[in-house]
Amino acid sequence: MPVTRLHDICHARSGDKGDTVNIGLICYDMRDFDWIRRHVTADAVLRHFGRWARGPARRYELPKIGALNFLIDGALDGGVTCALMIDGHGKGYSTILLELAIDADAPPSRAARAGAAAA
Repeated sequence: MPVTRLHDICHARSGDKGDTVNIGLICYDMRDFDWIRRHVTADAVLRHFGRWARGPARRYELPKIGALNFLIDGALDGGVTCALMIDGHGKGYSTILLELAIDADAPPSRAARAGAAAA
């Protein structure tokens, strides 16, 4: 089964609100939205961040723009004004999320490219 890293099919942005990090994950190709909706769950994202985020994590779907938005509590060591961590604003969390590897069938956009290359 192929492994797909999110950075191959998505881009992301992140920021903060208090001790909560907000991460937007946006598909480059709308065909991949159902695939990320199935595989990039709030639990999978929280596991990916491990010790950096206590949680809980909440996921919101934005299907018309091919995006998922995650809010993860307990991720910023109390927030910008009291955190001793390097990324108190949570800007780097989007890059960390894009490294998430999904071990599943290839997303539609990658499967289409593979099929075109074989033809």
